Amino acid sequence: MENTEIIIKLTSDEALVLSDWLERVQMTDLSRLVDDEAVWAPIHRLAGTLDKSLPGIFAANYGERLDAARRRLRPASDDLASDHEDSD
Repeated sequence: MENTEIIIKLTSDEALVLSDWLERVQMTDLSRLVDDEAVWAPIHRLAGTLDKSLPGIFAANYGERLDAARRRLRPASDDLASDHEDSD
């Protein structure tokens, strides 16, 4: 298999929320979950790419931006209720 690049497109909200989560993941002890050291290379690359692409992570209102992005990405409670009814 050749080493071709894969391009992943994210919205600004998705990138911001994922960047925050990856930062928290990297700061915890994940030896139980990440048992293959090779996994860390793409995790660090993805986190670094997001950090470079999101200048807002250093803004004074970062917390507010992150909270707003999380709200926009969460499914509406109406959507969750209809999904639950459809699965019954």
